[in-house]
Amino acid sequence: MDFDHPPADPIAQLNRWLEEAKQTDLRNPHAMSLATIDPDGRPSVRVVLLKGLDGQGAVFYTNRISRKGRALESNPSAALLFHWDTLQRQVSVEGRVSVVEDAQCDAYFATRPRSAQIGAWASLQSQPIESRAALLARVAQIERRYEGRDVPRPPHWGGYRVSLDCIEFWQGRPDRLHDRVAYTRDDQGGWTTQRLCP
Repeated sequence: MDFDHPPADPIAQLNRWLEEAKQTDLRNPHAMSLATIDPDGRPSVRVVLLKGLDGQGAVFYTNRISRKGRALESNPSAALLFHWDTLQRQVSVEGRVSVVEDAQCDAYFATRPRSAQIGAWASLQSQPIESRAALLARVAQIERRYEGRDVPRPPHWGGYRVSLDCIEFWQGRPDRLHDRVAYTRDDQGGWTTQRLCP
């Protein structure tokens, strides 16, 4: 990437970097940190997996009554960070968060392994539970409920889309004089680009 003459389309550039990350030995090149603000104003961060990327935003799926789901309901904005250490690269994204349409959520849920589908019903994500045995008992209960038939998507499970309002590319350098360029959406849907000091 030429940081002095950055490409016009940051989404295409992000897709290129994702493809290059997939060629490394990284186990989860689509892993991204997701930062949110809780209803009480406290920040929290966790790792989720990118499941879609286009001009509308970056998509991930989760339990909507989890801590992050409650945070996104009260404050529908988020920051994402991809970090590919072996490439000395990272990309950060900031944007507004919207709920992915039910049909798209259903289609993606149907592609998940059955064990993950069962887990989406069994786990009250982020809620206290007394033991692993109690969790496994919930799994067994759900397995019996859907024995011999498809597992439907739980109503509390679905996707979120983070709009691409700001995208920053970072390339590490041995002398610590790293390369950084930031793209910000303008009012016409185009991009304003700035090179940043490391």
